[in-house]
Amino acid sequence: MMFSQFTKSLRATFIVLVVFLINVARPEVFTALVEMEELLETEAVLITNLGEYIKAQEEKLQFLKKKAAEYQSEHNEAAADISGYLTNPINAFLLTKRLTTDWKEVENVMLFDVGSIYLENVTNYRNLLKFPTDEDLNGAAVALMRLQDTYKLDTASVARGELNGIQYTSEMSVGDCFELGRQSYINGDHYHTVLWMREAMDRLLRSESNTTTTKADILEYLAFSTYKQGNVDSALVMTNELLELNPDHARAMGNKQYYEKELAKQKMDRKLRGDDGSVDLDMDFEVRTVSDPSKFDLPERRLYEMLCRGDIKPSPIQLAPLRCRYATNNSAFLRIAPLKLEEASRSPFIAIYHDVMSDEEIEVVKKLAKPRFRRATVQNHKTGELEVAHYRISKSAWLKDEDHEFVKRIGRRVADMTGLSVETAEELQVVNYGIGGHYEPHFDFARKDETNAFKSLGTGNRIATVLFYMSDVPQGGATVFPSIRTALWPKKGTAAFWFNLFASGEGDYQTRHAACPVLAGSKWVSNKWLHERGQELHRPCKLRPDHPPAY
Repeated sequence: MMFSQFTKSLRATFIVLVVFLINVARPEVFTALVEMEELLETEAVLITNLGEYIKAQEEKLQFLKKKAAEYQSEHNEAAADISGYLTNPINAFLLTKRLTTDWKEVENVMLFDVGSIYLENVTNYRNLLKFPTDEDLNGAAVALMRLQDTYKLDTASVARGELNGIQYTSEMSVGDCFELGRQSYINGDHYHTVLWMREAMDRLLRSESNTTTTKADILEYLAFSTYKQGNVDSALVMTNELLELNPDHARAMGNKQYYEKELAKQKMDRKLRGDDGSVDLDMDFEVRTVSDPSKFDLPERRLYEMLCRGDIKPSPIQLAPLRCRYATNNSAFLRIAPLKLEEASRSPFIAIYHDVMSDEEIEVVKKLAKPRFRRATVQNHKTGELEVAHYRISKSAWLKDEDHEFVKRIGRRVADMTGLSVETAEELQVVNYGIGGHYEPHFDFARKDETNAFKSLGTGNRIATVLFYMSDVPQGGATVFPSIRTALWPKKGTAAFWFNLFASGEGDYQTRHAACPVLAGSKWVSNKWLHERGQELHRPCKLRPDHPPAY
């Protein structure tokens, strides 16, 4: 009864309000049907407006439901095998992208409902949880470009989720490819911008699903990067196409005028040279620049990348003198439990020791290192200061003997393996290479002009290196020595050992080595650097030429 009275009262109030509004808006509307017909038209507009609002809300919900299903499906796949999922560089990039650009898009859609508790949750999560930054997104994109170059990966194959013919993940979307191109553009890398914008365009033209990336978006980046690569004709064609889609595009209009002037200038220059402008159709080449020529020259880069891909194999002549044997190294303990030694090179002498780190030791070392991980650094050869560098992408931590009995035990094992003292050795460095992680060719020892290197340690130069492999790596991640054309492939539980210095104290430049980018998997290593001080009785200085140790 009360509900009925409330309804009547509400209806009466509504009628009064409507009459009041009509009289205010249109005086005496009720006196003519024609005026009432206009009210029906007004109501129709309001109903249509309300319908569009409901439709927009439904579309928003459908969009969010679709995104939630996509993210949940991808998350379920990742949760089923977290390690396997994250060790795939494409998955790592897409995860980073989802938590940067994709979630921003979702947040923008949710902003239409400002009071929503769910939007507040997203905002709170962003403040409380660890989210990747735009810098992380750029780093992930650069890592994929590095992998693409080093391992000669076809752009379309990577976009399909394939790495060297192995299908690792689902295909990239138009927006994913566009974002890779955009990140390359931000870095001034127009070569990769063109590759990925072309892939985005191909997928856009083939795609039947909706995407927020438009043809005009792609053309804007593609045209300018094509120009930066020296192809002004194609840049002008694409710019004209962009202007057909968006005639008021200010930047495109300015670029069009510039390209036309540039082409006219080129035509005049050809005319003055007597060049008819014809093109040799048999010529097919791409202009590339060395990413960092100050680090190493082009021949070494080619050798480095070929070794990383496994394109260079040891010749029978190289393999003939190499031997495998049990090594005791004049150690009392090793006479009881000799080590399995495999020679990888005689000059310089590089040994691979098998089964020298147990799974239990590896897990303990990882557990100790994870909370201490920081971005790996390199030593500035001029100042001696440690700093981050683009040519070393990994995270590292340092462990002391007193941190755990296993760490101390590994140190004793290094002494047995090398026949050297570990009293002046550096702490055990633990390194994890992530998405596209690498360390370009470098020396472990300090050259003569690097007078500040290791000065603070007071233990002299690095005489030798022991590198433990603490994980298998499905693809990539080799340790390569370009000058001797040798590659060491990670195998869990093994360790590589080599002398950085001759017995005379001079640096052995053939030990210049690199850590290849990790294509698939997670690469864990730990290394022990041994120094000159304290080795006087273990490896006396000699003036005569060095010879491989007689193990």
